[in-house]
Amino acid sequence: MRSTAIATFALALSAAAAFAADVPDNRMTPGAINPIVTQDNINQTICMRGWTKRIRPPERYTYRLKRAQLHRPSSPYFVADAYLRDFEEDHRVPLGLGGAPHDRRNLWPEPRHGEWNAEKKDELEDAIHELVCRHEITLEQGQAVFLGDWREGYRKYVERR
Repeated sequence: MRSTAIATFALALSAAAAFAADVPDNRMTPGAINPIVTQDNINQTICMRGWTKRIRPPERYTYRLKRAQLHRPSSPYFVADAYLRDFEEDHRVPLGLGGAPHDRRNLWPEPRHGEWNAEKKDELEDAIHELVCRHEITLEQGQAVFLGDWREGYRKYVERR
């Protein structure tokens, strides 16, 4: 009986660890801004169709980074038994909001599963991008949503719509 309880607890702990990085670690992933994008040129950069496709780093780059972040014991994102397919290497400040495409300070392994997953963050990214491109909030205000705890931004801009 006791060994079953211990095994159940260990399994729950391991599952929690695998998805503990709902938000980026501020020390390793503080975020980074693309200096090319400014408030004055958003209509020619982030608000233009196809912008993110042109600047997105190659998958081989982000895959290697994700593998290192999840499997290196010294990484704050380390998960010993992580399946890489359960995470996507995401930009803390989204490319569509002027995030730096290749800067490691802007990339982290975001969980695809769990309550606060990549799909939810993508929803928020779309909502904030729309507000910035409609000039309802500034680029800086949009970026600030992601430089803080993006879950708060989700509650404010997605859940309250």
